[in-house]
Amino acid sequence: MRYEKLAKVYEELSQTTKRLEKIDILSKFLETVSIEDSDILYLLQGDIYPTYDERKIGISNQIAIKAISKATGTDSKKVVLSWKKIGDIGEVAKDLTKGKKQTTLATHLLTTKKVIENLRKLPELIGKGTVDKKLSLITELLTSANPTESLYLVRTLIGDLRIGVQESTIKYSILKAFFKNNKEYEEEIQKAIDRSNDLKEVFEASKNGKLEDLEQIKLQVGKPIKAMLAQKANSIEDAFKHLGKPLAIEYKYDGFRLLIHKKGNEISLFTRSLENVTNQFPEVISYIKEFVKGDSFILDSEAVGYDKKTKRYTDFQAISQRIKRKYEIKKLSEKLPVEVNVFDILYYNGKNELETPFQKRAELIRKIITEHPYKLIVSKMKITSNEKEVKEFYKKALKDNQEGIMFKNLEAPYKPGRRVGNMLKLKPETNDLDLVITGAEWGTGKRAGWLSSFILSCKNENEFLEIGKVGTGVKEKSKEGVGFDELNEKLKPLIIKESGKEVKLKPSIVVSIHYQDIQKSPNYASGWALRFPRITALRNDRGTHDIATLEEIEKDFITQRSKNYKYN
Repeated sequence: MRYEKLAKVYEELSQTTKRLEKIDILSKFLETVSIEDSDILYLLQGDIYPTYDERKIGISNQIAIKAISKATGTDSKKVVLSWKKIGDIGEVAKDLTKGKKQTTLATHLLTTKKVIENLRKLPELIGKGTVDKKLSLITELLTSANPTESLYLVRTLIGDLRIGVQESTIKYSILKAFFKNNKEYEEEIQKAIDRSNDLKEVFEASKNGKLEDLEQIKLQVGKPIKAMLAQKANSIEDAFKHLGKPLAIEYKYDGFRLLIHKKGNEISLFTRSLENVTNQFPEVISYIKEFVKGDSFILDSEAVGYDKKTKRYTDFQAISQRIKRKYEIKKLSEKLPVEVNVFDILYYNGKNELETPFQKRAELIRKIITEHPYKLIVSKMKITSNEKEVKEFYKKALKDNQEGIMFKNLEAPYKPGRRVGNMLKLKPETNDLDLVITGAEWGTGKRAGWLSSFILSCKNENEFLEIGKVGTGVKEKSKEGVGFDELNEKLKPLIIKESGKEVKLKPSIVVSIHYQDIQKSPNYASGWALRFPRITALRNDRGTHDIATLEEIEKDFITQRSKNYKYN
């Protein structure tokens, strides 16, 4: 398919904010996409691989600027000036392509296949001469691109497509295109997405409009899927009201999500954001081999840090550095040990357990695991209809230095990647949110050259809306907690636009924020502001899809003065 055709679809999608219009545009387009061109499903998400694949395009603004300069015959300083003025490096590419100073014999009509081919070579390049090789691949595309193609090529390169399309948008477009919008098929499409975590695979299975083709998509060990997420409970009474009696209660651990895949002797570990951390946790591999029975399985768990001497559980921040660390793994595992708390099972010895009721999944876990405290255990759980028992369990969880408790419907299936009403969480009213940094200011004095005073944003469907600014909670060095050095190392490559001291950043880095309360504010796009926010943790294990939504902010505002269920 001509890339120009896809670029025109991008343009149509970006010109409407209405979900139904986007679905209509996409459904008509998908009808024209052949199986041969099905990689287009990744391009519609601004990517070149499925969600679970760790390989990313990974092109910085600086390389994009050099490629635009080379492809259009424009001095790179002029490209930078245009970028600072316009604020969108893609629009800069579009404008400069219109007035291209030189052409080349290499110019040819772009196809989506050629775009995918060149972009997939980028993550594979390593070693000496990598930058020049990347520039050559990108320039080849930009040289052949028309203005609109240039706009979306560059936006794809830097991971900022801006067409307002989510996974759910594509799901409903598939439903309309191939199943005549028959709502009876909606859940089956969703289940196929849950099992595969790959929209291309679901698209291909949907082309003939047959349910049996969707059912052929299987859950695969070693291929990560999204973790199920919980909604908030306002109180114990609220949990019983929504989930019924009896229900299961478990500890809500203060660690990081770890999805464990085993097939034969092959074991893989994935975080909530689908990052492969198998190499970072060699001791967990040995625990799985020693304490879990089964040839193949997928377990959902939480890895919690603890102090070797006191056996006291620590918070997430204390062990967060283990997720990204690539070197001195053994030394760090001894210094910052983790205990794996298994609380769910998605697959066991050839059987998909996603549709199995939670109570039966919980029973299966307890049959296959031999517990070994401070290495690998089954999550602490109680089935009850008694509010007093829940209160006591809650007190015990807090005493054990955990975040709170989880409530689970005994009959509920496992729903990957969604905040579902059959799993709720309750923790003390500490006023915490996970938000993404979308802006900052260049510091002065001893912080000159460092980004500081960070802009925080929540999410509303496809948008990131500012909700406040934070400067406290960040230490001078990362050894003392969340450090300016570590934050700046992660944030500087994400700069999208600079205006004086102010910097706009690509939404990527998620932080946990503690605040006093939420108040209405016309100063921020969300309509809300956080009073006295403070950064408490850098969430290396979470992506922008995990941050607080505008709806959650509004709910928190309504309930922020409600009773604090500490039960102390």
